[in-house]
Amino acid sequence: MRLVSSIGGTVRRHPARWAAVAVLVLGLGAFGLYWFAPWNLFIDKRVDEALPSADPGAAAPAGGAATEAGTGTAEGVPGGAAEEEAPEPGGVVLARGGFRALEHDTAGTALIVELEDGSRYLRLEDLETSNGPDLRVVLTDLPLSEDWRVWDDGVLIDLGPLKGNLGSSNYRIPDDVDLSGLRTAVVWCRRFSVGFGVAPLDPPAG
Repeated sequence: MRLVSSIGGTVRRHPARWAAVAVLVLGLGAFGLYWFAPWNLFIDKRVDEALPSADPGAAAPAGGAATEAGTGTAEGVPGGAAEEEAPEPGGVVLARGGFRALEHDTAGTALIVELEDGSRYLRLEDLETSNGPDLRVVLTDLPLSEDWRVWDDGVLIDLGPLKGNLGSSNYRIPDDVDLSGLRTAVVWCRRFSVGFGVAPLDPPAG
């Protein structure tokens, strides 16, 4: 009781000082929550993108498809306008590799795919990793390693934020990037400079 009374007396004698301390503590707590974003570890984000197509298909003729007079039905397509089916997306796989865990358990496959128009994408297929603050998808020139802190020591090509910690997603590789020296794809936490998972980029066998 004597200790509580003493603290209470100190607060009453120096209210401004204790108010400043309270504001500082609250500010540090709020900053810590923002910086570490611990809720991300419990929130999954799923994305399921198809591989982009180099040729999305020809545009429909001006005015729409021709219809039979009085029927409102496109010739050969009962009940609707005639539409040309979009081609199936595809491309040439230049490199691929399976993800290995670094700081967090990570699974899935990384592929570098070149489309018919020459555009290149890093595709993450069936990715499973943890969510986290400021996660990026990067290509590096470093060899496969279990060290989760080394991935920004060499060449690092940042392809943008991770779209989802679960599922499949695509990341356009800039045209001026030379792929010849790049050896790994990494899910990289930029805020804390740690890798969540890494995949080697090896030419496909055969």
